[in-house]
This record gives sequence, structure tokens and C-alpha cells, in this order.
Amino acid sequence: MDIGIDLGTANVLIVMGNKGIVLDEPSVVAFNKKINDVIAVGSDAYKMIGRTPDHITVVRPLSDGVISDHKMTERMITAFIEKVTGKQLFMPNIIMCIPSSITDVESRAVVEAAKIAGARQVYLIEEPVAAIMGAGVDISAPDGNMVVDIGGGTTDIAVISLNGVVAKLSLKMAGEKFDRAIVKYTSSRYRVLIGEKTAENAKIAAANVYTPDGSRKLIVKGRHLVRGLPERIELNDYDIYESLIDGVREIIDGVKSVLENTPPELAGDIYKNGIYLTGGGALLFGLDKLMSSELGVECHIADDPLSCVARGTRLAFKNIDKLLDGFEHVSMYN
Repeated sequence: MDIGIDLGTANVLIVMGNKGIVLDEPSVVAFNKKINDVIAVGSDAYKMIGRTPDHITVVRPLSDGVISDHKMTERMITAFIEKVTGKQLFMPNIIMCIPSSITDVESRAVVEAAKIAGARQVYLIEEPVAAIMGAGVDISAPDGNMVVDIGGGTTDIAVISLNGVVAKLSLKMAGEKFDRAIVKYTSSRYRVLIGEKTAENAKIAAANVYTPDGSRKLIVKGRHLVRGLPERIELNDYDIYESLIDGVREIIDGVKSVLENTPPELAGDIYKNGIYLTGGGALLFGLDKLMSSELGVECHIADDPLSCVARGTRLAFKNIDKLLDGFEHVSMYN
């Protein structure tokens, strides 16, 4: 009954035992201030975003890959664990995924949330390590492999060889920043304010960060900033390109920075093996081709990139004694 949790800024994925992924829901909590209690988590709470009265607050308890609301995170993790275990009275071992640049204070908050949720033993694994394992790469070999995990709150970049992390970097540029960039673009270009949920749908439907030509289009609805009335506008892939390209360039520059700090032998391995793209951001249309042309290294989108970290978490239970860097048994908090 061991449980692995990919505690993402946008989504929480849980793997349990040999069952694989048993839960995949948004990292959202709805709180009723009148009764001082949580009324919904996950998908049910996500439907309420932007549609609640004053006494109900819908929050994302994780921001930029770390816990920003400790109490809501505890309630969310507890609710999700009860959902997948059927409220059985047992204390599982839990592996929690964390960004590679997380601080001691932030990691302690993650551990405490897991302990309050009922964990017997808590392990922490860095997201890029879990991601590349979930992509099917054998990290125990003396062979350099590079992963770029673009999640909701952070982009984690790492070079891994012999079960160890050789070079790494974590950026606060990821899915949520992309959504906000689209909101900012439509506000300044069309004077129409749209919600982040609408921006996310536009990103998924019309993004093309390599060769935009105006062919991918969609209608979005929002509020006109001057007239204050409901408005609908048509966005195309060039609009989305203009809003996202600066953030994408920041990620590419981060990859270049990590490659500059990579030993030459491992850099040669990466040229041979390519770069693995995981996380929801890997699905941005044209991102793999843009990175390949900019870096001169072939980029591969992993199979089902959204669940790579969760799959790697499940594999980590089988390799607890072999993993070196990026994996920790947090006995100090037991």
C-alpha cells in the first residue's frame, strides 16, 4: 500500500502499489468561510474557479512548485489519500515529489503535510529524477541523460548519470506563467480581460511556438476593459506565440546554462541520446522542434509526459537502495 504523490502546482497525481495511477485531479481547494470548512477538492473545486459567491474561496495551495498555503495543502492531501484508500486505517509509506531547488523550509512543509495525512515513512524525490525514470530511461548506467520537466509551477532541468544528479536548475517559468502571459497579452492587445482558465484552454488549443501561421484559431470570451461589457474575440496561434515566446526562450536559456556546466563526456552522451521533455509544458505544439533547432540536440517528448513524474515515483520504491542524489528518506521528521 505504498503511495507516491506528484504534488504539482496544477495537478496532483497519486500512484499506489502495483495499481499505477489511481488519481489525477487539479490542485484546487474550495473553502467555505461561513462554516469554516473545506467543501470540495480536486475536480469538484476546479469547476468553481471564477464562479463562487463571496463566502466561498477557491485556492491553489501550491504556487511556483512549493506550498503557499500549508493548511489547505494538508486538507487536500488528506482528502486525496482518503479517496484512493477508501478511508482505510493504515499508515502508508509515501514518496513526495519536490522541485530540485526547494529549500529546507519548503521541503519540511511538504513532509509535515504528508505526516499529518497519515504517512508512516516519508521520502522525498526530486521531480527531474522521477520524470526521467518515468520516461523509461535507465539512470543507473554510466551514460549522461538530460530531462526538462515543464510543470505547472516550475521547470526542472537536470543531467543525470549513475543514479546521481550531475547538474541541475529549477526555473519559476512554467504552465501557470504561460497562462498569465496570455491573460496579459489579450488585455494589452485587445483590451479584453479573460480568466486564467480560459487562457489555459487557449494555450492547449492554439499554441504553436515554432511555426505560427494564423491557421489555428479559437474564440475566447471575457470582459472588455473599457466598456465593462462581455466580449468575445478570436485568437490565433500567432497571438499565442507572441504571448508565450519570451517564457519559452527563458526555458531554452536555462537548458543552455545547464549544458554549459555539464562535463564534456556527459555532454557527448546527451548529444547522442537527446533531451527528454516531460510535464504538461512538453505538449506545447512545436516546442520540441524549437528546442532542437536552438540547441542542436534532438529533443524527445516522453510517452504520456503528464504522468512521467508519477510513474517515476512508483519505480522509485523499487530503487530506494540504489538512488543516490535527488532522493531522501526524511527520518529526521519521523
